[in-house]
Amino acid sequence: MPGGLPAVTLHIAPGTATGPAAMAGVKVIANDTEFQPELSAAGSRLAVVKFTMRGCGPCLRIAPAFSALSNKYPQATFLEVDVHQCQGTAATNNISATPTFLFFRNKVRIDQYQGADAVGLEDKIKQHLENDPGNSEDTDIPKGYMDLLPFINKAGCECLNESDEHGFENCLRKDSSYLESDCDEQLLITVAFSQPVKLYSMKLQGPDNGQGPKGIKIFTNLPRSMDFEEAERSEPTQALQLGPEDIREDGIVQLRYVKFQNVNSVTLFVQSNHGDEETTRITYFTFIGTPVQATNMNDFKRVSPLLTPGEQLEPALGW
Repeated sequence: MPGGLPAVTLHIAPGTATGPAAMAGVKVIANDTEFQPELSAAGSRLAVVKFTMRGCGPCLRIAPAFSALSNKYPQATFLEVDVHQCQGTAATNNISATPTFLFFRNKVRIDQYQGADAVGLEDKIKQHLENDPGNSEDTDIPKGYMDLLPFINKAGCECLNESDEHGFENCLRKDSSYLESDCDEQLLITVAFSQPVKLYSMKLQGPDNGQGPKGIKIFTNLPRSMDFEEAERSEPTQALQLGPEDIREDGIVQLRYVKFQNVNSVTLFVQSNHGDEETTRITYFTFIGTPVQATNMNDFKRVSPLLTPGEQLEPALGW
C-alpha cells in the first residue's frame, strides 16, 4: 500500500475480500437515517467516520488500513459513509473531497483528516485517544457536554510556581501523578485551547490532607500572561471558594456558563489550600463544555426527497 503502515499489522488471508462486507470492525452506514443513531450509540467514545466514494482510488487504497485500525483501537467506533448513498450526511458535514475522516465525541465534531496516508490517520487517532476521557465514562457530565481535555493545547499552557518534580502536565492524567506548587501554596495556571470553547464546569481535584486547592480566581482570554501580583489585584471572571466536596474524585465545580461562552484561554489563580499548607497539590484538572463551532447532529437536515441523486451534493463538491 502506498505510504506504508508500519504501526499497523494487517491480518488478511490470501484471497480475503477487503471491501465493506469484510470490515468487521467498521460499521457501514447504508443511508442518512442510520448516521445519527450510530453517533448516539458511540456516546463519549471517539467516533472515526470515513467519507468515501465508489471508484475513488485513494479510498480503496486506505480501506484495508482503516479496517485494521478499527481492530487495533477497539475503544473507538469506526463508521464508513458513502457520499452518494448518504448525500444529506455528506452535505451537512461539508465534505468536499474523499477520503475525508471526521472525528466525533458525544455527536460533536472535534477534528478532521483528509487523504489516504494511513500513518497520518493513525497518528490523528492516537492523538485523540491519548488520555482519552471517553474511556472513563464519566456519568456526572451532563448530556450535550463533554470533557474538553482533547481540546487543550498543551504547547500553549503555562504554570508558574510549579515544582520541577511535579509539573503541570501531571494533573491532566488520571493516575498517581500530581501537580504541586514550589515556593509557596500559590499556582498560576494558563490553559490554552486549540479552538474556542464554551465552559460549563470544571474538575479540580486534590488530596484531603490540607493541600487541596481552595481559593480560586478564574480569568478568560487574557491578551498576555499575568504575574502573581497582577492576579491578586485584578477582577476575575469568576471567584470560587472550594469546599472539601468540590475537590473529591466525584466533585464538579459549576461555572457561570454565560460568562464562558467564547473562551480561547483560561488563567486559574490558586490563592490558597484547605489546610494552610506550605504547598498545594492538584491531582486532576479538566474542563467540561463544548466547542463553539460544534457540529451537533441534532441539527441534522435531510436532503429534499424531490432532488435527483447527486443534484445537491455534487455541485457543492465540484465533482
